[in-house]
Amino acid sequence: MLLQVLVGALVSAINIGIHALATVVAVSIARTAGLRHTKGPRLHLMGVMVATAAALSVAHTLEVLVWVCTYWFVQAAPAGSDLLYFAFVNYTTLGYGDITPVPEWRLIGPLTAMNGILLFGWSAAILFEVLRKTIEHLEAIARLPGRTGQ
Repeated sequence: MLLQVLVGALVSAINIGIHALATVVAVSIARTAGLRHTKGPRLHLMGVMVATAAALSVAHTLEVLVWVCTYWFVQAAPAGSDLLYFAFVNYTTLGYGDITPVPEWRLIGPLTAMNGILLFGWSAAILFEVLRKTIEHLEAIARLPGRTGQ
């Protein structure tokens, strides 16, 4: 059981690092795009949010792939199992249960789910903050002399 927890903690730490990097990228995208003056603030806001969500989605996919590699390395699933599907089901906390870990690695699913839910919450916080900051910036631009809000 200790080995399962240690492996889960290590993979979670790697994924937290990936997500921290994705956060920096997402915030950079939002700042770069958000600081531009625009004639179409609604479209601009949509573009910033889509770019941010896309960057975070790429991060989540990479994080699932780290779990896939781990499952393969420790042989956590029965032979012939679709490890990508198994990792996505666990990471997203979907929990179909049609593939279950081998008994020696039965904690790997809950550890994956714990990591996924933490990182999805983090992503939600990033999206909300980018939305808030972008709206704040667009409102500031609209208040400039000679500008009209759209």
